[in-house]
Amino acid sequence: MTWSAKARGSQQPDSTALKQQRLPAWQPLLSASIALPLFFCAGLAFIGLGLGLYYSSNAIKELGYDYTGYPEPGNCSLCAVAGTPPPGCSCAWYFSLPELFQGPIYLYYELTNFYQNNRRYGVSRDNAQLSGLVYALRQPANECAPYQYSASGLPIAPCGAIANSLFNDSFSLWHQREPGGSYVEVPLDRTGIAWWTDLHVKFHNPPLVNGSLALAFKGTAPPPNWHQPVYNLSSNPNNTGFINQDFVVWMRTAALPTFRKLYARIRQGNYSTGLPRGNYRVNIAYNYPVRSFGGQKRIIFSSISWMGGKNPFLGIAYLVVGSLCILTGFVMLVVYIRYQDQQDEEEDDE
Repeated sequence: MTWSAKARGSQQPDSTALKQQRLPAWQPLLSASIALPLFFCAGLAFIGLGLGLYYSSNAIKELGYDYTGYPEPGNCSLCAVAGTPPPGCSCAWYFSLPELFQGPIYLYYELTNFYQNNRRYGVSRDNAQLSGLVYALRQPANECAPYQYSASGLPIAPCGAIANSLFNDSFSLWHQREPGGSYVEVPLDRTGIAWWTDLHVKFHNPPLVNGSLALAFKGTAPPPNWHQPVYNLSSNPNNTGFINQDFVVWMRTAALPTFRKLYARIRQGNYSTGLPRGNYRVNIAYNYPVRSFGGQKRIIFSSISWMGGKNPFLGIAYLVVGSLCILTGFVMLVVYIRYQDQQDEEEDDE
């Protein structure tokens, strides 16, 4: 059976320039005189930017210490003997600075072999609960399982594997100005370490009940690995519960198995310009077990530059791409010259 002309006409697009693809178009024809300068200019631009990023990254000072305690012995070896650190285990790291460690200085902790990018781990959270919605506090999302309800049947707040694995080591920094003198504690600024959007948009505590945050969380249980409920994370009412900045920083999962997270900034009092010379001691409360997954823990003091923290990869990547652009430009130039010579010889023969 054949369609009638009327039926065929009803199936055809309108006779417009857009639907019939009659719009004017510009199709550039890249000649050698246009393509070669583009390759060389792009290559030079990438190399210049790469050199700036690379030397800027190398100018950043870092001071780090692996306090895992195994397989190589260290001050924290006794805390790392067991799979789970004994309660209240602590150790210390001693170091000296012969000159000023120029600020601003950021204090990070680093974990290795920790796959926060695992799919099941990454979705094991309840964003509605973290937003402070009461119904989600009482009925956590199924994605939180098996950390959805406690053994007694109470809903867990915050639920999920990410919250359950919260990093809970703590650090304090002490400075000895003169040999043999007493140590003075260096103030660590624990505010402003989380992303503004996370702290003010994504994370909220549930509404207070009779002016109490503890009553707002009544009827919930902390995650199995936590030793205290979420509303006791800090004595500061503006830094506890779901808006505790250490918790907020941890909940922003990392893309790679080796990652750093900001712990504090050193920018107060006599240390606003950096760490002056002298002897230092870092007291470490060793609580977080990493032996079960073969990980390591480091504490890092780092300065920053206009590009952020120390990361030579970006500069190296720009240098490689720029070099490839220039190399490609030279290859194309040689091919173009040889082709032109052959064409000139053919024209002479004619």
